[in-house]
Amino acid sequence: MAAGNEVSTTYYIQHHLQNLTFGKHPINGWSLADSAEEAREMGFWAIHLDTMGWSIAMGLLFIWLFRKAGKMATTGVPGGLQNAVEMVVEFIENLTRSTFHGRNPHIAPLALTLFVWILLMNSLKIIPVDYGPVLFAKLGVDYMKIVPTTDVNATLGMALGVFGLILYYNIKVKGAGGFARELSLTPFNHWALIPFNLVLEIVSLLVKPFSLAMRLFGNMFAGEVIFILIAMLPFWAIWVLDVPWAIFHILVVTLQAFIFTTLTIVYLSAAHEHH
Repeated sequence: MAAGNEVSTTYYIQHHLQNLTFGKHPINGWSLADSAEEAREMGFWAIHLDTMGWSIAMGLLFIWLFRKAGKMATTGVPGGLQNAVEMVVEFIENLTRSTFHGRNPHIAPLALTLFVWILLMNSLKIIPVDYGPVLFAKLGVDYMKIVPTTDVNATLGMALGVFGLILYYNIKVKGAGGFARELSLTPFNHWALIPFNLVLEIVSLLVKPFSLAMRLFGNMFAGEVIFILIAMLPFWAIWVLDVPWAIFHILVVTLQAFIFTTLTIVYLSAAHEHH
């Protein structure tokens, strides 16, 4: 009996942590994965449909909310949505002014997009962990993870996008030669230490997207696992633990969106600075 409970518990956890994966299986061809093993066998080019779908949905929700707030904007007494949007915009403007030391009109809109988009994706975690899988199981979908930021593919994709901008602005602002000199002569401005500087600076550069991705993913994934473990407890214990953890997690989802956005601004500010 204990062994059966252990198998049931393991299956429950694995099921809730499994993405809806589509790819080319060596035997089944193009299909949805029926298990984590099949998903692995599909290889690198398999797509997590739930991650893609929910992240796009939150992006569209962001556009719709801000467009609606813009169309409803008034100089009189603002409504609740307009107040919320204005608070977020003002917050990002102040954050950008205090953190970004270059001159680039695209940084604040980028920061606003990242902050709100990540916040909306993170906020899906507040939905009880069984609701998504149970609802979609009734529709014939075996797996469904509704929080995109619990998938390292999503967080790494955003981080690589930021990394591409870091490289782009480093070269655009400093020139290819200036960027190469910065990597070669920082922190030690001597030709004999160029190899050491290159190793140090290139490693530091490559760590930026990795740290951005893993920080967001790690916090969101850990929170998801805790929610799943709480859901396996007796009914009375779920309410005792789930509500306080959900309230605390509201702070976590906001903080993680803030950290990702702030570090993006800091990295892009450094890309605009001459050394």
